[in-house]
Amino acid sequence: MDDEPHSIPIEDTLDLHPFLPSEVRDVAVEYLHAARERGFRQVQLIHGRGIGVQRERIRAALEKLDFVESFYDAEPSGGGWGATVVVFK
Repeated sequence: MDDEPHSIPIEDTLDLHPFLPSEVRDVAVEYLHAARERGFRQVQLIHGRGIGVQRERIRAALEKLDFVESFYDAEPSGGGWGATVVVFK
């Protein structure tokens, strides 16, 4: 297994499916910091529908970030409850 860090493009959407479940929270938080620094006002995290475990982990992390204004489920065409839209302050 490759232990080298990988660069993720900082765009308005991050698909978390390629990451191990144990990495998702940390990857998402690092991405949110980078996206905010690059001037994004809003981004989308795609965590998948499943049974909602990753969704709840992501949202618990979002509640602790002081630069997050709000977050909500994406529109049905954008993933519905399988994706979370994050709005920065």
